[in-house]
Amino acid sequence: MKELLKRAGLVLLMLAAVRGILAGWAAAPSVPEDYTGSVATGGPVEAAYLAMGSYEVACTTAAAPQEEWGDLVMYYPAELPQSQSRYPVVVMVNGTGVGASKYPSLFEHLASWGFIVLGSDDPGTYAGDSAEAALTWLLEKNADPDSVFYDKADLDRVGACGHSQGGVGVFNAIGATPHKELYQCAVSLSPIDVEVARALKMPYDPAGIRVPVLILASASKDVIQMEGLQQLYDRIDAPKVLARRKAEGHGEMLYSADGYVTAWFMWQLQGDERAAAAFTGPAPELLANPLYQDQRIDL
Repeated sequence: MKELLKRAGLVLLMLAAVRGILAGWAAAPSVPEDYTGSVATGGPVEAAYLAMGSYEVACTTAAAPQEEWGDLVMYYPAELPQSQSRYPVVVMVNGTGVGASKYPSLFEHLASWGFIVLGSDDPGTYAGDSAEAALTWLLEKNADPDSVFYDKADLDRVGACGHSQGGVGVFNAIGATPHKELYQCAVSLSPIDVEVARALKMPYDPAGIRVPVLILASASKDVIQMEGLQQLYDRIDAPKVLARRKAEGHGEMLYSADGYVTAWFMWQLQGDERAAAAFTGPAPELLANPLYQDQRIDL
């Protein structure tokens, strides 16, 4: 009983801290326009994939199915309308108060590496509903001969990425939505602790996940601490990677680890072996990167 009361007290303290962090983060600028040239990197793979890719980028918007979600936003290689290729897809699941329209530079960066990237301004992404709606929209356009996206999305190469509340939404999108089977991998950035998320009425269950997941968080001033990360990690019965970035806060995790986020998707969805070296082989770069701590790799 004492242990349960102690845990309950810790959860209450964490709830207060999480609410404070989320409120402060939502009021702050989201992603610097020049982050690809200003964020520090600790290895050549991280540096290579933090840089802009080789594709020119275009973007478009469409009305979201629910008014409070704002617009659906899509970034993609500018060559797409004329190309005979199909492109891998990344669904972005935004955090509290920080919708897709508040970080276009992140969308542009990932699209410059050859991805169709889409998201919305949903204020409540934890359940994965808006991620499902965005993916459903793309599926419909991929089948519409009058759409610029007609037969352009490679539905065998779909991933999800989310931050904060969106880090929770990623787990629900890939584990509990109608199109969950389409997802081949995911990234969860600074997700809310499982118990705290339940107390905030944002429940998620990582136990049923079956695709590779990269989990990155801050080593300080984050909504999830090492104990919560380890519990989350232990519940995932799938290939997985975990690390905490030093000297960054919760908000900065949206973009400060983007070199490895991009490398993850390049490896998982484009088969890029140079990118894979961040996570695999005899000496994965992430394990030795001095900007990170508490690294775990189980692939």
